[in-house]
Amino acid sequence: MPNGDQQKAMRPPRLSVLDTAMVGSGTTTHQALEATVKLAQHAENLGFTRYWMAEHHGVPGVASSAPVVTIGALAAATRSIHVGAGGVMLPNHVPLVVAEQFSTLAALYPGRIDLGVGRATPDPGTAMVLARSLAGYGSDQFTLQLGQLAGFLRGDFPDGHPYRDVFVSPRAEEPPALWILGASVQSAGLAASLGLPFAFAHHFGRGEAAPAFEHYRRSFKPSAALSEPYAIVTALVVCAPSDEEADQIARSADLMFRLLFQGRPGKLPSPEEVAAHPWTQEDLAFVRQRRRGQAIGSPETVRSVLTELLEATGADELMMTTQMYRLEDRIRSLEMVSEMFIHADMDLGRTAP
Repeated sequence: MPNGDQQKAMRPPRLSVLDTAMVGSGTTTHQALEATVKLAQHAENLGFTRYWMAEHHGVPGVASSAPVVTIGALAAATRSIHVGAGGVMLPNHVPLVVAEQFSTLAALYPGRIDLGVGRATPDPGTAMVLARSLAGYGSDQFTLQLGQLAGFLRGDFPDGHPYRDVFVSPRAEEPPALWILGASVQSAGLAASLGLPFAFAHHFGRGEAAPAFEHYRRSFKPSAALSEPYAIVTALVVCAPSDEEADQIARSADLMFRLLFQGRPGKLPSPEEVAAHPWTQEDLAFVRQRRRGQAIGSPETVRSVLTELLEATGADELMMTTQMYRLEDRIRSLEMVSEMFIHADMDLGRTAP
């Protein structure tokens, strides 16, 4: 990590949540989305900075395929926490429509709406239904769409641009904060070149966060949106009183994703289904790989893993995914982690994007 970031890395980070509104076995989609609202309210009461909704398609156990809708519900149910998309997969959408949707949210909830954008590729069937070509998911196409989105949000296309006279309505007095999401040095470089905040998806369990953060800070170019680099690192966090209990709680999501990768998508398994599953050596190897670098365990274990991650990256903000079957387990996990990094906002000395 660069020497200039050593001191910052030791400061408590801001805390945030990334949610996918997982639907548990034996429960309804309504219950999953209701739990998301309750967790967002609890995160706000704990002093968390933001609450983001992911975009996933075609998974029975995930109710977060339309983040723009859930963001509106979350903003209406909270008072001050930033809410947003983590993120909108831009190649799935028309940039003008995204600009209109998030400008509307920003007009309704000034200063609270985040628009994180990424370019993850859906399965071919979903891409076909979305009427998008898989060729459109390349980096060049994403950069082009990102430029269009930024232009629509700000209304500042240069003279001669074909979209110069397209007016986005409504135009919020304070546009949504635009973020770049990714899990690579390439994504970090794009965010740096545009002077935008960056969120690294460490919870994916692939790619190395530290080099991406170093490249982002080294290459950052100040912009009208951001005068100095600001970055989030995400992590899968399951905190419980003991390592053993956290391990069992985390097994629900482990099993769901194991079955998904085997071509058997379903809802988030219940603790009873987890206990009844005949775990094979291949299953356990998958679990170890999925949990690599993630924070699952007692407060002592979680603190150790997160401290190491924050020191390695110098991230300004820690965003936790909470993939657990029971809402009470998710709430308890947030509470335990918040106790580790209490009063984080007062210690950082500058305003988050």
